[in-house]
Amino acid sequence: MKFTVLGSGSTGNAVLISSEKTNVLVDAGMSAREILRRLGEVGVDHEQLDGVLITHEHGDHAGGLRVLMSSVKCPVFISGPTLSAYFDTRSGGTNGDSESSKRQKALNERTVEITSDHDFRIGDIDFEPFSVPHDAADNFGFVARREGVRVATLMDFGYFTELIKEKLRGCDAIVVESNHSSDMLRACSVYSWDLKQRIMSRTGHLSNEDLADWLQMDFDGNARHVVLAHLSQRANDHHLAKITAETALKMRSPLFRAETHISISQPKTPTDWIKF
Repeated sequence: MKFTVLGSGSTGNAVLISSEKTNVLVDAGMSAREILRRLGEVGVDHEQLDGVLITHEHGDHAGGLRVLMSSVKCPVFISGPTLSAYFDTRSGGTNGDSESSKRQKALNERTVEITSDHDFRIGDIDFEPFSVPHDAADNFGFVARREGVRVATLMDFGYFTELIKEKLRGCDAIVVESNHSSDMLRACSVYSWDLKQRIMSRTGHLSNEDLADWLQMDFDGNARHVVLAHLSQRANDHHLAKITAETALKMRSPLFRAETHISISQPKTPTDWIKF
């Protein structure tokens, strides 16, 4: 099994998880054209996709889905609450009903219903989803499993629940949110106070500091790769996020040292493949 983060950040998110026989696109938060371009950049033809997995309905995770469906032939794996929220575009401004109709037409008989608390399979990859705290209809992270390899992906969550901590134990790689620096968020002049409160809430986004606490105190040290994702382009800095995470690993007890490589996903370019 292998994976690459095609792009991650406030402007859009997508991850590709592959085996020798299966390719699964996780989220479609960028434009369809950009997703297709990046698939080609990492050497996967869009016709080779076996499924598109949508974790929640927010635009930076599902905004490119409707147009993408005209180019791909695979089904969309999505939960019932997320599908309903994706179709509900009334709060999206003008032409909302029209957009909703277009989405329903694009996904007509193209979806496979999943739930956020039951395992499912796409091709030869098993997926173990788990709920995460975020202000979406039914947001989930998951562990992708194949032949003993476990790769976790979770973005858009406000804090580490006990369930999340449990699911991340024993993983070989983890793609995890490191959205903002608490100090940079508070000082950000372009965000309203209401938006800052939403981001900092327990159903908002994870900070560098919260991730560092988990890496130092609760991370089991098993994963050889941790990829930081969904970094804010206004309230974070790539170097700061990486240093904060690496420092947390160094501060672990000498009895629980972790030989873990920290890397950063970028909003405009895919990461290198991480292979097992």
